Amino acid sequence: MKKTLMTLGVMAMSAAAYADAAAAPLVAGGGALSPKACAALGLGIAAFGCGIGQGIATGKAVESIARQPEAVNDIRGALLLGLALMEALTIYALLVVFVV
Repeated sequence: MKKTLMTLGVMAMSAAAYADAAAAPLVAGGGALSPKACAALGLGIAAFGCGIGQGIATGKAVESIARQPEAVNDIRGALLLGLALMEALTIYALLVVFVV
């Protein structure tokens, strides 16, 4: 699964890097991607990675609670801290898009 996602990501980035100026509206003159397009692509990758990470973390936390119900409060605290940190990374990427 990881190899598939990495392959798709590389293909998407290479397609964007070699896009023709007449074919893509986000491409600046000279055939290079504009900073806004790169920032938007980075935000999409950050949001995708954050969603995948949050889904995996939540699934593992539910599994842990099912196996050891007496540790619910400890597991919940660790889960919420991890989810907050993951979400903060996506918000930082969003701020980069607004700054560029």
